[in-house]
Amino acid sequence: MGLFGLFTREKKESLDKGLEKTKQGLFQRLGRILTAKHKVDDSVLDELEEILITSDVGVDTTLKIIERIQERVKRDAYGTTDELDTILREEIAKLLSENNKTDVDDWELPKSEDPYVIMVVGVNGVGKTTTIGKLAYQFKKAGKRVVLGAADTFRAAAIEQLTVWADSVGVSIVKQQMGSDPASVAFDTLSSAKAQGADVVIIDTAGRLHNKINLMNELTKIKNVMQKVVPSAPHEILLVLDGSTGQNAFEQARQFTKATQVTALAITKLDGTAKGGVVIGVSDQFSIPVKYIGIGEGIEDLQLFSKEEFVDSLFKH
Repeated sequence: MGLFGLFTREKKESLDKGLEKTKQGLFQRLGRILTAKHKVDDSVLDELEEILITSDVGVDTTLKIIERIQERVKRDAYGTTDELDTILREEIAKLLSENNKTDVDDWELPKSEDPYVIMVVGVNGVGKTTTIGKLAYQFKKAGKRVVLGAADTFRAAAIEQLTVWADSVGVSIVKQQMGSDPASVAFDTLSSAKAQGADVVIIDTAGRLHNKINLMNELTKIKNVMQKVVPSAPHEILLVLDGSTGQNAFEQARQFTKATQVTALAITKLDGTAKGGVVIGVSDQFSIPVKYIGIGEGIEDLQLFSKEEFVDSLFKH
């Protein structure tokens, strides 16, 4: 069984509910095509292309999906629109599988004497601190000892918000005054975590994109300082994106992947938007696995991403 438990019926119901707006936006329109047309021709594919792009799958990923569908229709002699739903489902599942290799029910912390270090990046307002709090809750629920590091010292509110989460979840937090050196906070956090025998460290970082060079230098400095305490840190660099921002999420991913080596994505606020196609597009365009999705405001509403369950919920009629 994986670290966050099996994908239960309750989790599946939460996922179905969280993706309802995206599913309605995508498949109500797709349904109109399937009802109006009987043959998969250029006009059907043109309409499908428009639907995917406006669902924020992204232009490049949409063109890739359309091209694959065209090849299958030609190769396998698919001709009716009745089969289009199945083909689309299978091709989206394949795309997600190419970048999401890990089975959600199998993911475990690697065995190590050192804590597993997650450095969390993302602009302000995307749900970064909330994601950290919910992650801390999930790890603690799984029996892990967690330490948070408040290395977003640019905003006093960020430190305060993370402290509220630490107190609420019941985990340790290491913090300094606003304006302190973020790398110093990260160093102290890892030192404290090692002394406590912690299993997981989650480091919050400042979400400023106005100067990519400063952002890159800051994140690099944090990584270098952490490696003085735990040589293999960070084990994961998690970029948090707000799914409701659609194409803006693509731009944020572009900027942060230039600034640092992002290894995993958390896409939040999917319950409040019809733009859930961003999960497919961002994962495909940046070749980065989606690890977590936020599908509600509750503390349990951050889920490990299951590509199979995601596609199943998206295409459930």
